[in-house]
Amino acid sequence: MNSTFPQLLLQHAAERPDAPALREKEYGIWQAHSWSELATLVEQVAAGLQLAGLRHGEHMVVIGSNRPRLYATMLAIQAVGAIPVPLYQDAVAAECVFPLNNAEVRFALVEDQEQVDKMLEVRESCPLLTNIWFDDPRGLRKYSENGLQDMEQLIEVGRQFVAKNPAWFRDAVGKVVPDDVAAMFFTSGTTGNPKGVVHTHSTLLDRAQAGAEFDKLTSAEEVLAYLPPAWIGQNIFSYAQWLACGYVVNCPESASTVTIDLKEIGPTYYFAPPRIFEGLLTSVTIRMEDAGAIKRKMFAACMALAERVGPALMDGQAVSGWDRFKYALGDLLVYGPLRNNLGFSRVRVAYTAGEAIGPDLFSFFRSIGVNLKQLYGSTETAVFVCLQPDNQARADTVGVPIRGVEIKVADNGEILVKSAGLLKEYYKNPEATAEVLTADGWYRTSDAGFIDTHGHLKIIDRVKDVGRIQGGANDGAMFAPKYVENKLKFFPHIKEVVALGDRREKVCVMINIDFEAVGNWAERRNLPYAGYTDLAQKPEVYELIKECVEKVNADLASDTLLAGSQVSRFLVLHKELDADDGELTRTNKVRRGFIADKYGVLVDALYAGKSEQYIETQVKFEDGRTGSVSATLALSDAKTFAPVKTAA
Repeated sequence: MNSTFPQLLLQHAAERPDAPALREKEYGIWQAHSWSELATLVEQVAAGLQLAGLRHGEHMVVIGSNRPRLYATMLAIQAVGAIPVPLYQDAVAAECVFPLNNAEVRFALVEDQEQVDKMLEVRESCPLLTNIWFDDPRGLRKYSENGLQDMEQLIEVGRQFVAKNPAWFRDAVGKVVPDDVAAMFFTSGTTGNPKGVVHTHSTLLDRAQAGAEFDKLTSAEEVLAYLPPAWIGQNIFSYAQWLACGYVVNCPESASTVTIDLKEIGPTYYFAPPRIFEGLLTSVTIRMEDAGAIKRKMFAACMALAERVGPALMDGQAVSGWDRFKYALGDLLVYGPLRNNLGFSRVRVAYTAGEAIGPDLFSFFRSIGVNLKQLYGSTETAVFVCLQPDNQARADTVGVPIRGVEIKVADNGEILVKSAGLLKEYYKNPEATAEVLTADGWYRTSDAGFIDTHGHLKIIDRVKDVGRIQGGANDGAMFAPKYVENKLKFFPHIKEVVALGDRREKVCVMINIDFEAVGNWAERRNLPYAGYTDLAQKPEVYELIKECVEKVNADLASDTLLAGSQVSRFLVLHKELDADDGELTRTNKVRRGFIADKYGVLVDALYAGKSEQYIETQVKFEDGRTGSVSATLALSDAKTFAPVKTAA
C-alpha cells in the first residue's frame, strides 16, 4: 500500500467525515468519535508536539490502555515524521528504563497517574526524558514536577497554532513517505534485553491490507480493542487494519468490564491469544457445573453433538439431514445463547495467535459456530504470514501463506519467511539483525515446522525447544513441550504448564491450577482452603489434576510421533507464574528455561522420584515490595500408556 497512516486518516476524514472511527465507553455509555473529529484532534496534538520540539525520526513513548486520545497521539507522532514506541502498561518501572534509554526518548505521553509515577520513578535513570503528558488527570492535581503536563495543555497550544496556520498539518503529513519508520515495538526480551523491532509505514500497511483482502474486511466491521497496544498483534488489528479498512474500533471502559463490553458491542472481527479463549471456556465450564441437573444434561448432549457435527458444518462438509436438524435445534437451545453470552453472536471472523492453541480448545469454539481460525506471524513479520481460509481451519496447522509471502524450510526444520512485511532492522543492534535476516532477504523465524500435503504450514515448536527423550523405554522419541502444555491447558482446572523432558529419560510437568475454576470445584465439594497455596496442595486437587494428566497421556499414546512425550510425573506449583517475577513474558508466554533454573530443586526432585519437596520462592508484589512464599509440595506419578499401533 503506497500510503502512510496519517494520509489514511485524512482520506477517511474527507470521504466519510461523520462515520464513527472510535468508540469509548465512559461511565457506562458508549461515546463515538467521528473520523473528522479524530483528524482535528490529531492535527492539534501534532502541532503541540512539534512546538514542544518533537522532530522527524525521533522516538516518543506512549503508555496506556486502548484509549482514543492515545491512538490520536500515535497518529500525531507519525504525522510529524516521528516514531511512536508503545510500551506495556503493566510493566514495572524498571522494565521501562532500557527501552527509554535505547530509543533516546525525550517525550512520553501516558494514560494516568500509575504511568506518570513510573515515568517519574525512572527519570533519574533516563536523563533524556524531559516532557511527560498525561491523558487522565485523576490524582495528579498536586503533582508539580518539571515537564509534567496535562494533555489538554498540549492540545490547547496546538489548537492556537492550527488556527493561525490552517495548511500546516496537510503539509506536514505530505512530507511523510511510506518508507519512513512508522513505529518501533520492543520484543519481550526472554533471553536478555528487549530488542526494538523497526517497522515502516509500508511494511505495516502492506501486511494489514493483505490480511484485510484475505478475509474480505470492510469498513462495516466492529472490533473491540482490549489487548496491550504495545503488542504488535493488537496494533495490527486495532490500528494498522483499522486505518487500512476504516472500520470502527471500540475501547472498553476498563480491563474489568471487557466481558460486558464484548457482549454489548458484538464484534464482527475478533482477535485474542489462546489464553483468552481458555478463560472463556473455563467460565462456561464453571457456570454449567453450577447449573441444574436438567440444564447440565441438555448441555452435555448438545455439546456431544456439536463436537461430532459442528466442525464439519463450519467447514462446509456434507452432514446428514437428521444431524443438521438436531444441530439446528441445538443452536436454538444451546449454541446460539452460548455465543450470545460470550459476545460472539455477530463474529464473522475470529483469530487466535501469539501461542499455539490446544486442538480441543480450538475445536470447541468451532463446534458451537464461532469461525475461529489460526494465523501465524511475529513482531518481525508485521504479524501476517499465514492465515487459515474459511472452510480450511485445522487445529494442527496455522494456514497458508497469504499474498506477498514466500516460505521455505531449512535443513534443520526451521521456517524461513520472505515478505514485504519484514522488519527494517533491530534498532541499534546490527548483530541481532544479521542473525535473523539472511543476505538474500529471508527471515529466520526460529520455529520448527513443515508444509503439509494441503499446502498448510504446520508448527511443531520453537527450534531450540524441540528435543529428544534420552534413555528409558522412549529413548530417541521426539519431545515437543509446547504441544504437551497446550493439551493439558485445555482442561479448565489447569491454567499454566511447564513441560520438561529434553535429554532426559521421561517427561515431567509443573502445573498452575486455575484458582477460580478449582476454587469453584472445591466449594461445591465443601472442601475448605486458605488461598492459592493451600488449595494447590490439597490431595483432592492432586487427584483432579492427575485425571487430566492421564487423559492427555491416553491421547498422546495414539500419536505415533509424540507417544514418547507422555507425562510420567507432575507437581502443582505453590504460586501462580507471574510476569513480575520473570516467569512469564508480558504477553504471558512461559519462560521455560528461566523457570527450570528458578525451580531447579523441584525439577531435581521430580526426576529423583521424591514424593515431596520443600521450596521457598521470592515474589514481587504490585507495589514493588518483595516477599516469599514457601510450601512443601507433593510430587505425583501419572499412569502412562503403551503406544497405540495404527493399521498400516
